[in-house]
Amino acid sequence: MAAIPPGSRQRCTLCQVEIQGMVGGQDLAHFSQGAPGSRAKLWARVCQYLRSDDQKAQCLNQDARLRGSVQQSDYYAEAPVIELPGSLPGSEGTR
Repeated sequence: MAAIPPGSRQRCTLCQVEIQGMVGGQDLAHFSQGAPGSRAKLWARVCQYLRSDDQKAQCLNQDARLRGSVQQSDYYAEAPVIELPGSLPGSEGTR
């Protein structure tokens, strides 16, 4: 997929995320919720899960040269462990 010209946006037909072309190639992905992110973040959270060649052909974000390096912080973080009263070891039957 070709680079998106600076100042313009293209919407992915699969995930509906808009990618805004930026000067210098640091394009922004505009998600439906939250702040814009990089193409790398979009790939880490969405695009890497495409399975068929047809899906990959439609995706605006399959070119590794355009998305750049994916950082650990680009992926979704693990959900925190929440300790609830009564779920602590040795607390069975106490209330």
